[in-house]
Amino acid sequence: MKFAWIDTQCRQYPLAALCEVLGVSVNGYRAWKRGGTPERQRLTDAQLLTLIRTIHAEVKGAYGSPRMTEEVRSRGFPASKARIERLMSANGIRARHKRRYRVTTDSRHKLPVAPNVLNRNFTPAQPNQVFTSDITYIWTDEGWLYLAVTLDLFNREVVGWSVKPRMTTELVSDALTMAWFRRRPGPGALHHSDRGSQYASHDFQRKLNSYGMQCSMSRKGSCWDNAPTESFFNSLKNERVYGTRYRTHREAVADLFEYIEVFYNRSRRHSSLGFMSPTQFMQDWLVARRTRDTAA
Repeated sequence: MKFAWIDTQCRQYPLAALCEVLGVSVNGYRAWKRGGTPERQRLTDAQLLTLIRTIHAEVKGAYGSPRMTEEVRSRGFPASKARIERLMSANGIRARHKRRYRVTTDSRHKLPVAPNVLNRNFTPAQPNQVFTSDITYIWTDEGWLYLAVTLDLFNREVVGWSVKPRMTTELVSDALTMAWFRRRPGPGALHHSDRGSQYASHDFQRKLNSYGMQCSMSRKGSCWDNAPTESFFNSLKNERVYGTRYRTHREAVADLFEYIEVFYNRSRRHSSLGFMSPTQFMQDWLVARRTRDTAA
C-alpha cells in the first residue's frame, strides 16, 4: 500500500513531499497511521472533475487550485495540486479575476492621528490582542452601501461589521462595538485602522478609550500598513460582490451576512492559516492550549 511505503520513508524525506509524489493526502496518511484505515480509491479524472465542479459551485467560484486542492483532500480524496490545476485549466474552471484596489480613505482633515504602533506586525501570538478595521463600498440599484469590518488578526476572523448607506463615524463605531461584545479584549488590546476621519473622530476615539483599547493608524497613503483587512475586502469583492447584482440594500446586506458569517469565517480556507478557516484555526488553538494546560 502507498501509506505503508510512506511510513518506511518519512524519516528520510518530508511527509508532504512523499504524499505529493504518490498523489495521496497528508490527512489520509495520518488517518491510516492512527487506525489502519484502508486507502481510498483514487478518483478518475472524470470523477475528480465532477468533484471540482461541485466544490466550485459550493464556494461560488472563490477557490483557485491551491485552495481547491486542500478542499478535495479534506474530503478524503488523494489528489496532487498539479493534477487539479491541470483539470481546472483544461475545463475553464478558475477563481474570479481580481480588480484594482481603489482608495476610499479621506485623510484630509485636521483631527489628531495616532502613530503606526502595529508597524505591519500581522501575526499576534494570541486572539483578542490586535484588531484591524477598514471601510469599503458596495453598489446596489438603490445606491451605494458602505461596509466597515473589524478583524482579529490572530485568526483573520471578521469579529465585527456594519453596513450603512452613509460613510459615517457610526458605521465604524458599530463594527467596533460588535467586535468588543463578541470578544471582550482585555485592556491594552490594539485597534489599527487607516487615518480616515471616521476613525480619527472624537466619538470613535472616546469609544476606543472606553473599551481600554490602544489606537494605531497606518501611515498616510500606505494601504500595506493594513494589508490583512485590504486582503479581506479583495476576497469579498472578487469572490462575491463583483459579478453579483444587488437590486436592493436588503438583498446586499443578506448576501454580505452569508459571505462573512457563513462562508468566510466558518468555511473559507486561508493560506495564512495553513488553509484552515478562521473558526477551525481558533478551535484547534483552543484545544492545543487546553491540552497544554492540562499537562502542566
